[in-house]
Formats: sequence, structure tokens, C-alpha cells
Amino acid sequence: MNTNSNIKLYGTCRCHKTRYYQDFLDNKGLVYDFLDVEKNETHAEELRCLYENRKLNFPTIIVGDKKLRNPNDAELEKWLNKHQ
Repeated sequence: MNTNSNIKLYGTCRCHKTRYYQDFLDNKGLVYDFLDVEKNETHAEELRCLYENRKLNFPTIIVGDKKLRNPNDAELEKWLNKHQ
């Protein structure tokens, strides 16, 4: 995991949407931190703290200081372009 990345992906390995975003970011050649909220309680707690309801709302992508919950491709692309 690259802790210097400004992109974080909170999710789980078993989640098809999480895998979709991993493929999306990989295909763009972007460096990101994948934070598995099932395998790591610290990552789960970080994700809970992002939402008032404290639920594990995944996948959630952080790009810079922008939080994206299940963004469509165009929205994700927009924020990625802003932070490159």
C-alpha cells in the first residue's frame, strides 16, 4: 500500500463494486490505497468516521479531500482530473 497516495478506496475484496473501482483505477495507471474494511478494523473505523450514521458505506473513494460514494465513471473521472 502506498501511503503517499491522494486516492483512497475503502471497500472489500468480495464486493463487485469495489473490484470495479480497483479495475477502473488500475486501468488508468493510478496509484491508490486500497483499505479493506473487513480485514482491517482500523480501516473500518476510518470509514465509519466519514459518515454521520457511522455505517460502513462502501465502496467509498477519497480523492484529495473529496468523498465519493459509488460515483459514476464521469464523476470519478472529473475528480481524478482535478487532483492529478
